[in-house]
Amino acid sequence: MCESMEFETIKFELEENGIGFLTFNRPEKANAISFQMVEDLHSLLDTLMTNLDCRVLIMKAEGKVFNAGQDLSDATALKSKKKPDHLKKYYFLDVPEIVKSFMYYQWRIADLIIKMRKISQPIIAVIQGAAMGAGFSIVMAADIRLAGKNAKFNAGYINIGLTGADMGSSYFLPRLIGLSRASEILYTGRFLGAEEATKIGFVLKIVEEEKLVDSAIEMAREMLTKSPLGLRMTKQAINLSLDSPSLETIIQLENRGQVLAGSSADVWEAFTAYMDKRDPKFPLR
Repeated sequence: MCESMEFETIKFELEENGIGFLTFNRPEKANAISFQMVEDLHSLLDTLMTNLDCRVLIMKAEGKVFNAGQDLSDATALKSKKKPDHLKKYYFLDVPEIVKSFMYYQWRIADLIIKMRKISQPIIAVIQGAAMGAGFSIVMAADIRLAGKNAKFNAGYINIGLTGADMGSSYFLPRLIGLSRASEILYTGRFLGAEEATKIGFVLKIVEEEKLVDSAIEMAREMLTKSPLGLRMTKQAINLSLDSPSLETIIQLENRGQVLAGSSADVWEAFTAYMDKRDPKFPLR
């Protein structure tokens, strides 16, 4: 039995064990990010902020391409003085000045990255085919990346006259693979293949494409054996540690997390299960 939510461009299903599946569902458009997809993703992420039944999120895509980045047919509407009727429902298109319209949309799409980090569920991204431009940034905001052998990544925005720094790319990539490699990839817009991505630590591992989702599920199930509160607070600690100015700040954060997690009923169940050599049985929350 599972719970599902209906959207135009994405699918969401929540299994009763606490694993949620977010699926990009525009395979006919290589899952390019349209204005509607941005709004669908905001709606889902807002829901996940307070959904304690979903404990781990697996991000995947229909078709052969994970995400081709911004839908350029939509993006051109931002530069047009005459807005297509079918796109006028998006508030940022109604701004009379082109630069302002572009700015409002940029804020809207970039906020998806912030929300991906703010939701407490660890995110496992499974990537088949290309993740380009905005899709590349979304992949970077996930906690763990599993890739098929044909996966490839690039900062496509630099190739269409924009900057290579978009939707958190200049924040995440140097932290993931180091400044020198990140700079070269963001400056050139070249593709990063699955093997190279794994070698430099951008991708956790390469998995046969037909086994990608199963591999992510196996990893998610391992996470489900951990305390729900402990797992959520670990993601919070990782987020804050990326920006923290000092070791002492992080130590104090970790201290707080350990005391709070250790004060919940989950810690006794986890401890006794460990001693009994069995899987713990936590409530979904």
